[in-house]
Amino acid sequence: MEVTVGLSSRSIGLQRREWDFSRCLVERKRVPALSLSVRSWNGAPIRMNNDYTHPKHKVYCSTKRTGAGASGSEDFHNSVDEALILKRKSEDVAPYLCGRCLYLVGMMGSGKTTVGKILSEVLGYSFFDSDKLVEQAVGMSSVAQIFKEHSEAFFRDNESEVLKDLSSMRRLVVATGGGAVIRPINWRYMKQGITVWLDVPLEALAKRIAAVGTDSRPLLHEEPGDPYTKAFTRLTTLAEQRGEAYANADARVCLEMIASKQGHSDVCTLTPIAIAIEALIKIEAFLNEKAPITKRAFLQG
Repeated sequence: MEVTVGLSSRSIGLQRREWDFSRCLVERKRVPALSLSVRSWNGAPIRMNNDYTHPKHKVYCSTKRTGAGASGSEDFHNSVDEALILKRKSEDVAPYLCGRCLYLVGMMGSGKTTVGKILSEVLGYSFFDSDKLVEQAVGMSSVAQIFKEHSEAFFRDNESEVLKDLSSMRRLVVATGGGAVIRPINWRYMKQGITVWLDVPLEALAKRIAAVGTDSRPLLHEEPGDPYTKAFTRLTTLAEQRGEAYANADARVCLEMIASKQGHSDVCTLTPIAIAIEALIKIEAFLNEKAPITKRAFLQG
């Protein structure tokens, strides 16, 4: 059975068109409605519509049965349950975010864009992919092209500028590039909001990247060997270099722990909604932990 989970919202007749990022930054405008189409870790399509100008959404779930038996029915009910849990948890967390931005960090292929779009939907936030914004800023079609025609340092400089601009805005979910964490200045910008680390096992990352190819991954493309081997080898090196930096995040979402709680041995069986729910749980825990400090600082101020 194929399950499609989405979020419906009232429309005010806005054209679904491409928006000018630089103009939005300068004028601090809200982003027009976006049409989202994402895929889950296990390959199931998730169709979602995002209207940032209307933060109150209603969850719906539509299904198309592709098989018979109890397993299909169970999958359907699990998907409905996840959608409802996501909605309720977002309603619990949203008021305490106070408009602060969320920055998703993690290795390439960890699902930051997929999970980020889901979080932006349920929170009524706008979604940005920092890599895409850098591409727009420098007028190139891909990060790989920027690396090739300029350098990694050139890309990192522009990445920092993008994060600086985003840090002055509110009500955003930002999927950052895998290497954004290596520069301390980027943490200064991201810590204006709340940072969330999507911690995914390297084996799962390598499988996912190998399945879609490494052409768009400039740090992997030059490695020798078959797609999985070169992805796993390079990811291992990057994880050693960046592990401590990722640990600076305010909240850690460990996919192995989510899978264990659900009785799975493979994180690839997790849906992005389940990961988004865990992200909200971890964000809520972070907010609760910091609440006494925030309150004390407010009283003293």
